[in-house]
Amino acid sequence: MGTERLAVRAGVRDAVIAVGVAAMLLAAALSGDRPDTPLELVGCALLLVGGLALFARRRAPVAVLAVTGLCAVGYQATGVDVPVVAYLFAVYAAVREGHRTSTAVASVAVLATLPFAYLVSPHGTSVGDAFTHSRGALELGWLVAAAAAGEALRQAERRADEAERTREETALRRADEERLRIARELHDSLTHQISIVKLQAEVAVHVAHKRGDRVPEPLLAIQEAGREASRELRATLEALRDDDTRPPHTLDDVPELVKRAGTGGLETRLTTEGRPRDVPAAVQRTAYRIVQEALTNVARHAAARTAEVTVDHRPDALVLRVDDDGLASPDAAPLPGIGLLGMHERVTALGGTLRAEPRAEGGFRVLAELPVERTP
Repeated sequence: MGTERLAVRAGVRDAVIAVGVAAMLLAAALSGDRPDTPLELVGCALLLVGGLALFARRRAPVAVLAVTGLCAVGYQATGVDVPVVAYLFAVYAAVREGHRTSTAVASVAVLATLPFAYLVSPHGTSVGDAFTHSRGALELGWLVAAAAAGEALRQAERRADEAERTREETALRRADEERLRIARELHDSLTHQISIVKLQAEVAVHVAHKRGDRVPEPLLAIQEAGREASRELRATLEALRDDDTRPPHTLDDVPELVKRAGTGGLETRLTTEGRPRDVPAAVQRTAYRIVQEALTNVARHAAARTAEVTVDHRPDALVLRVDDDGLASPDAAPLPGIGLLGMHERVTALGGTLRAEPRAEGGFRVLAELPVERTP
């Protein structure tokens, strides 16, 4: 919602600028003698077109540059003696978006054409007057100033984006360090104690079997709980200990992950949609962990025969979908566990969305959308 509101404000601001420039140019053209020939009326129409074209300067800066340049040459050729202000706005917008080469080529063409436009106009007298008049219509200093302002703002925005990325990378690094610290503390404080409990229970069960005694149900429950706790703790520590001791997982590791998940009797399938492209490392790590956790949940809790993983590369997002045909149904939705909560936290940290719910046709679906930067 915030992005849409900013886009609306930018559109309103562009419209106000376009209308204001068009009105200013038209007022300047009509401040002297009112146009009384069709040729001058055409020049006034070109003034309006050039000014109003600025409304699209953010979406199509090069096209607006071309339109305002042609309009400037056109109304100068009709005898409408007004500075090419709209073209200067277009130069600023194009340079701000990084189109420096296109701006330079267009500006050279406009500077070279303006003297000839004045020469063929009703006011044209000599070549010398044409060059003098063209310098008044488009001063080289104005042109340089407009381009310099656009470049300065472009550099400032780039530095701001770089600073934002640096802050995000610092936050992610600190989060990684905190996860590693938690993993080490868990390892030191829990693993040893759980291992002792599990070992004691297994020894007691073994001794009871050896003596031919009946094994008490609570003891069997402790043994099974110890095994389950050990498995869960190992999985948690593996997810937490994503440090520099091994390369971070990426999207390239997902096929092997899906293949490995199918070795225990679960039929797995991987589908890739869209055109694969560069994805930020943080997004790739999160995508791998989501698929890993979702497949782990399928293998442990879903009682499913098949699981399908879909990786969809969209222009502005990476979408992950993991479907299974297990026992989950809309009428009997499972309670979210630690795994689903962890996935939700990972996705939210990147500004994405996560849905984990039973499918209408049966089974369970995990759907994650991770935003990525739009490529030009």
